[in-house]
Amino acid sequence: MASYDYDDSRANYDDPRHAPVSSPAGQDIGYDPNFVPDSVKSFVVHLYRHIREKNVYETHQMYETSFQSLSDRLFKDTPWPSVDAVAHFVDNDHVFCLLYREMWFRHLYARLSPTLKQRIDSWDNYCSLFQVVLHGVVNMQLPNQWLWDMVDEFVYQFQSFCQYRAKMKNKTEQEIALLRQFDQAWNVYGVLNYLQAFVEKSSIIHILEEEKEGLEQFTATDGYDYSGGSSNVLKVLGYFSMVGLLRVHCLLGDYHTGLKCLLPIDISQQGVFTSVIGSHITTIYHYGFANLMLRRYVDAIHEFNRILLYIYKTKQYHQKSPQYEQILKKNEQMYALLAICVSLCPQVKLVDETVNSQLREKYGEKMIRMQRYDEEAFAIYDELFSYACPKFITPSAPSFEEPLVNYNQDAYRLQLKLFLYEVKQQQLLSGVRTFLKVYSTISLGQLAIYMEVDESTLRTILLTYKHKTHAVDSVGKIMSNADVDFYIDDDIIHVVESKPVNRYGDFFLRQIVKLEGMINDLDRVKLD
Repeated sequence: MASYDYDDSRANYDDPRHAPVSSPAGQDIGYDPNFVPDSVKSFVVHLYRHIREKNVYETHQMYETSFQSLSDRLFKDTPWPSVDAVAHFVDNDHVFCLLYREMWFRHLYARLSPTLKQRIDSWDNYCSLFQVVLHGVVNMQLPNQWLWDMVDEFVYQFQSFCQYRAKMKNKTEQEIALLRQFDQAWNVYGVLNYLQAFVEKSSIIHILEEEKEGLEQFTATDGYDYSGGSSNVLKVLGYFSMVGLLRVHCLLGDYHTGLKCLLPIDISQQGVFTSVIGSHITTIYHYGFANLMLRRYVDAIHEFNRILLYIYKTKQYHQKSPQYEQILKKNEQMYALLAICVSLCPQVKLVDETVNSQLREKYGEKMIRMQRYDEEAFAIYDELFSYACPKFITPSAPSFEEPLVNYNQDAYRLQLKLFLYEVKQQQLLSGVRTFLKVYSTISLGQLAIYMEVDESTLRTILLTYKHKTHAVDSVGKIMSNADVDFYIDDDIIHVVESKPVNRYGDFFLRQIVKLEGMINDLDRVKLD
């Protein structure tokens, strides 16, 4: 299937270090890692054949449909057969066995609770698989869905490991000994280095730049080589790794670096990231959240609006997808984030009528209370942020010498504190915005009287308003989030209110759809 830089291209799958450790739950109900049902044997043989033949369509069908149906039918609460039990069905092919183990561990994480040893084994398997892709000559083509899932699961397992390791209070001596022994497993630098290595080795940034000049067809072909000449694996993994880097940096609270990693992808256009629904939603969710935390509310509102409208129109097509529940969960979380953005930056004109209707239905009452900036309002901001934010992580290993305590909530509490501090700073600005909306011009003295402050304090408030309603974008350009702006000339405040752009196209499209529906209804009426 592939050639490598190693002398021996086949792993010894009889070596117990290569055999997955079954979970205690699996053992309790008689799980036999060496028993391979006929349907699993058939699945493995056919999947291996389709990958060797570079039949992307059939590979995708088996990966997306057959693997899920077999999991539901035979392995609902047990792991799949171990890799050494199926290796001889696929000629002990090293790369296929690594891919199988990647699926094996993903199933384990989804259906069961992995042990520490299994978490470490999964890290070792990813290292082996990624080394082959980065340093071998891989000639297979895999479906984009699988390649996205690979990056997505890699980041998820890193996040899960950090959360697991941070709960030190009830760790056994054996677990602590393992954590000490395998201190490089799921190391944050290792995770970031692999993702960055994919970006660099694939030359994906250069490919995307050439595509803008018409010299490449990466997006048009969804990253595949339809001539069958070269592999799509490294290129597409490099592409999805940019999204993976955004996600990791968001989990670490480094939003600026995360957005910088995503810069080569133009998210305002269709791209390979939109070809996989999970990738599309993950990209926009983390992009929007990072912009929210950097006070780039307009960018966040714009992208949340687009993806929520897309989900609203297409979610019925994903009802049978294994990602359907995750799509619905992220949909609800993004509505909560949109409610926060619109409350902090009242730019309702940026929100589509359909999305706005859903938003008001879900959070209308809470958004009204959020405008008061009292203790109840802060409690709602706290509630929505806690529900919708990523599961932040502390990437550093614990100190084993000190008394063992749980610190898995520390990163979340820090991000929540920073967010609520920003919200409280908006409290003064809500009063300024109210007065600026009423007047087109007003003297500093008059406004100071209305706000019951002296002129010096008012100038400070106005400067704070300017600061809080402007942000620096990813390329260093200053952008405004203000729906009401102003300038001061000779102690007179001149108000400049942004005028909403009338979008007649949306209105006419909705009326056309209604008319077509009425015509179809009339066509079905039988006249006597």
